Amino acid sequence: MTRSICVAALTAGFVVVGMTVAYAQGMLLDAAADRVIQKYATSSCDELKKARAEGPSEKEKLALDFLRNDEQARVAFINKIAAPVANKMFECGMFP
Repeated sequence: MTRSICVAALTAGFVVVGMTVAYAQGMLLDAAADRVIQKYATSSCDELKKARAEGPSEKEKLALDFLRNDEQARVAFINKIAAPVANKMFECGMFP
């Protein structure tokens, strides 16, 4: 009986830790998405075109690698930023 209680407590602990990590990851993802939206909302078209020509920073490369490897995070991120970023890109003539 003691063993089953320990197993149940350990399992509950893993569930709580997993939920905490997922919550923290979601908060970081929301913060990153908000930052991208803010960047597009406040930048001029010339600034955006220049930044696009320069390519991603090391920090942005890490974020892109994370999004490439985590489908759920990528979907959530793109769903949040798609409309504001696409509208700004359209206004700036950045769509092909």
